[in-house]
Amino acid sequence: MVNRLKVLYELQLIDDKLDQLEELRGDLPLAVNDLTGRINEKKEVIDSKIKEKDDAVEKRKNNDNDIAKMNSDLKKYKAQLYKVRNNKEYDALTKEIDHSEESIEKFENENIALEELMEKLKIEIDELTPELDELNEELKTKEEELKKIIKSNEKEEDNLKVERDKVANTVRKPDYNAYMRIRKAKAGKAVVPIIRSACSGCHNVVPPQRQIEIRQSKRMFNCESCGRILISQDIADEVKAA
Repeated sequence: MVNRLKVLYELQLIDDKLDQLEELRGDLPLAVNDLTGRINEKKEVIDSKIKEKDDAVEKRKNNDNDIAKMNSDLKKYKAQLYKVRNNKEYDALTKEIDHSEESIEKFENENIALEELMEKLKIEIDELTPELDELNEELKTKEEELKKIIKSNEKEEDNLKVERDKVANTVRKPDYNAYMRIRKAKAGKAVVPIIRSACSGCHNVVPPQRQIEIRQSKRMFNCESCGRILISQDIADEVKAA
């Protein structure tokens, strides 16, 4: 049992060092993720507006083609008015003329609305683009800061990870699962020594009889207050000195 406790505490000390390296990065990883998300959202909005603007340009172009065709037809119909032979032909032509003029007016009004929409979208895109550029610059700065921190501790972190893997492979699976569960629940601290008769994790006093049993190290004990795995100061000192 002593060896089981020692290896768990050794794992804890390695994780403590890895946590310290992680803390050096501060909120930079979160800031990078947040900025990346905001940039993607901004890009989606801009892309959507660009597509809407392009669709409006295409629609106006199609309308212009339809107007040109209808004006050509209208000119032909009006010329034919002078050649009609009866009222039936006249009525049919005037009907076509009226329909063409109504359609032309409809397309022209639609083009006016499309022009207004395109101008509105252009203004919105022009306003959003500098915001996107600013976010990209901020992201670049944050990423460079994060890379510098990671680079400066890269070798130490890699060595610690290799060491952790070696130690973790010697831990019994049930012990490791319990360790990781507590570590996750207690901000990284799963194994702590008793210091001045108290759990050094939550600082609650450990009953005298329980302290004796923990020093004997015949089985694993958890703090009755916080649930962390408790070890004696002697074991903690031995591991640190090794």
